[in-house]
Amino acid sequence: MVRRPSRRARVAQWFVLLGLAAVGWYLLSNAADNMAQRNVPFGFGYLWNTANFDIPFRLIAFAPGDTYGRALLVCLLNTLLVSAMGIVTATLLGLLVGIMRLSTNWLVRSLALGFIELVRNTPILVQIIFWYVAVMQTLPGPRQSIVLPGRMLLNIRGIYLPAPVFAADAATFGWIALALLLAAPLVWRFRPAGGPWLAARLVGAVALLLPVLAVVVLGFGVEHVDAPVLRGFNIAGGVQLPPELAALWAGLSIYAAAFIAEIVRSTIQAVQYGQREAALSLGLKPGLVLFLVVLPQALRMMVPPMTSQYLNIIKSSSLGAAVAYPEIFQIFAGTVLNQSGRETETFLIVMGVFLSINLSVSAVMNWFNRRVSLEVVR
Repeated sequence: MVRRPSRRARVAQWFVLLGLAAVGWYLLSNAADNMAQRNVPFGFGYLWNTANFDIPFRLIAFAPGDTYGRALLVCLLNTLLVSAMGIVTATLLGLLVGIMRLSTNWLVRSLALGFIELVRNTPILVQIIFWYVAVMQTLPGPRQSIVLPGRMLLNIRGIYLPAPVFAADAATFGWIALALLLAAPLVWRFRPAGGPWLAARLVGAVALLLPVLAVVVLGFGVEHVDAPVLRGFNIAGGVQLPPELAALWAGLSIYAAAFIAEIVRSTIQAVQYGQREAALSLGLKPGLVLFLVVLPQALRMMVPPMTSQYLNIIKSSSLGAAVAYPEIFQIFAGTVLNQSGRETETFLIVMGVFLSINLSVSAVMNWFNRRVSLEVVR
């Protein structure tokens, strides 16, 4: 049972926080005064200056006539995109490799071990550059594109994916889908725990089906799917993932997956062997024992170390500057800094952005950890 901090401890924490804030304010004011004495301006008003440069890959509209603040938003979304893609891919790949590490087959177990040892003992920057130079830059041209399952195309210009084209009234379906997604955790939270067993099961099933229903409703707003096709010397249709994004995504995902695999392996082995024996004695097959008995218990232990790996992926996204991926460090701490000459303000913004993202992810993961953690009743 976790003890809550006492009133005196909470007051002390607030005093420490206020002290740290005062020290930070003093350092910032001192820096501003010293820069003013040297006739160096200090402030964040330069964010409204015209950028006068373009960003090759972006999720929202951007033109050279937009401001530095708009450029910050564009490269922030690029950072969040590659981080989210890396987290999802690294989790799935790490789970697969971690399970392979415990296989009774010598070849499968050795392949997983070799993958982990190779990736973990190689610098992540080397891996990112390897994927960009030795893999993406050696692919064939658009006219000889490699056709992947799902009507995807792979060539030297990146990965082309089919893109859904939404109808004119798709916004209505989007709002309905969003409402269903927001309602799912509320229905799950307020399901009758002490009531009839059947009622609790039905409400829980409804809460689990609401996200699926949201996807179905969102699908009604899709008019058709625009698949990429070769037209002349170029690819038309679909959505393009540039080679810089693909290389950074692969490097971050594979590197983090090696560490996540060891987390999965160790937490699975930490589950008492009696749990497996009890499940096998009930007639469950080994696969069902793993996914229905062992993994749910291992999940309670793997959340804290997985949080550290997720934060490492977010922070390592700044290595995209090595392959010219337009993330926040490459654009804002590179191009914007060189044009504006505001070194202190620029790095304060970059540090604040990464701090905000990591604290937000930590808060969500800590909340999830509290929800799934075991409570020891004394």
